[in-house]
Amino acid sequence: MRVPVKLFGFVFWLFSLNCAQCQECLQEDITYENKEPVAKASYNDGETVKVNCMAGYTGMYRLTCEKGTWKTVAERPCAKKKCSHPGDTENGDFKLTEGSEFVFGATVLYTCKKGFEMASRINQRTCRPEGWDNTLPVCEAVKCPAIRTNGGLTASGNTDEGSYGDVIHFECVSTDKKIDGSSGIHCTETGEWSDSVPTCKEITCTAPDILDGYVVEKRQEYQKDAILKYGCFKGFKLKEGIPRCSKFGWTLKPECDEVTCEFKSTTFGVKKITPEGKTIFRAGERVEITCAEKYWIFFTKVTTKSFKCQDNGKWDYEPACQDIRCEVPHDQHVSSSYFSGDMKFGAKKYYSCMSGYDKMAAEATCTRDGWTPKPLCVVKMCAAPNIANAKIVGEQRPKYNINSRIQYKCEPGFEPEQPVQITCTSQSKWTGILQCTEKCGLPPNVSFADTTEMTKKEYNSGEKVEYSCFNKYTLDQHDPYSKYMTCEQGQWRGYIKCLRSCFVTVEEMDKRGIQLKWGEQENIFPPHEGKISFECQKGKHVNGNDLRQTCNDGVMNLPQCV
Repeated sequence: MRVPVKLFGFVFWLFSLNCAQCQECLQEDITYENKEPVAKASYNDGETVKVNCMAGYTGMYRLTCEKGTWKTVAERPCAKKKCSHPGDTENGDFKLTEGSEFVFGATVLYTCKKGFEMASRINQRTCRPEGWDNTLPVCEAVKCPAIRTNGGLTASGNTDEGSYGDVIHFECVSTDKKIDGSSGIHCTETGEWSDSVPTCKEITCTAPDILDGYVVEKRQEYQKDAILKYGCFKGFKLKEGIPRCSKFGWTLKPECDEVTCEFKSTTFGVKKITPEGKTIFRAGERVEITCAEKYWIFFTKVTTKSFKCQDNGKWDYEPACQDIRCEVPHDQHVSSSYFSGDMKFGAKKYYSCMSGYDKMAAEATCTRDGWTPKPLCVVKMCAAPNIANAKIVGEQRPKYNINSRIQYKCEPGFEPEQPVQITCTSQSKWTGILQCTEKCGLPPNVSFADTTEMTKKEYNSGEKVEYSCFNKYTLDQHDPYSKYMTCEQGQWRGYIKCLRSCFVTVEEMDKRGIQLKWGEQENIFPPHEGKISFECQKGKHVNGNDLRQTCNDGVMNLPQCV
């Protein structure tokens, strides 16, 4: 029985051992990138381990062994460490050799700008765990050798040791000499001057080749300040200025410019251009323009004109349209103060004429033919007078000038009898006209009246005849001139009326018991409208009628006293 028991025990131990091993976690199962190896090859169930990142990386992992499997407790993946900016070098640039970030392992390569060279032995920097290695590279300017000149040449600039970009300027000491070579050189990026040091030589010029022209009295060489004489072929003209020989060559490039005329006025007031669209014309060529309705050719009064380009490059006449404008009508006897401001085509102006002239319209209008109406003012005249019953002495005209004098005479039977002189005034009216009036015949008869002035058969206008009433008749005194008849244009004019006087006897007064107020008792003859005051005789009083009565054409109502 013991052998089987021992065998069973060994098997149990072997099984327990195998079960314990199946609960362990192995180092080789930790597969994260860029990590440091852990301390042991295996870890028991429940054991925890920290996994660090390799140098140059940041992050870590914390793991726990659970029944032979790693479980993550905390995790920060391993990432490359970042470096700060590597630094800019003066007069240089850098670039990453790979990638786009400043992280562990990245390398930047420095290069110098044009005209500068690397002074440092190492021209790159690499991002290490501790930061950038190496020092910042230095770029220095390229140097050129010193400049040496002779006594006749001066140099300005950094002649001892030029740096890239430096410029040296040369001048001859003598004003009669000029630079033979480059007057200015510069230090190049290779450390060499762009040209050699020049020399000085006598100032001379050579005759140039002139397109479309020729040199007059051509010479091999021209000394300083010599003048170049040249001419141009037909259709070309000399460039303005005089070419003189100087240390820089000819002061003015001898050139022959083609003679052309520019047609500028292509739009303003232009209706048509022939040829159309062309603005530059050679000598001898022509252009024709037609102006629009309200325009005409500059300083003319035509609307279409042809213009020629002359050999001097000028038009024979200014080819342009301008607004039709009317001039101040100085010669038309108007007041020029009204003609200012807008005087273009269609403008209207109120105006007045000088003394002795009449306006032909209320307003003057500017037209292509000037101001209308034409004329604006006409000399004032008087039309032939039309005087009734008269005849002009001498030849009669339809119109007479201002200050003209003529005579007329009234026909027989009309007055005045003598010739009458009349004058044409500055207002175009005749002055001094007397109408021919018909004469009057014998004065008319008036009832109960007579006149003693019938001494002639005809009476002139304005003459008067006085009338007197018969005995016991009186004139109607309403009109103070009622006793006259007046001759007016062949007719007698006037109002004459004789009215009867009243007759009151003493017997009639006694019969009525009245007496005259002034006391005397007598027969009375009061005239028409004459007033008489009565009174009652002693012992009597008035009965009804007024004691003051008026004579009315022979009738007087006497009062009654009782």
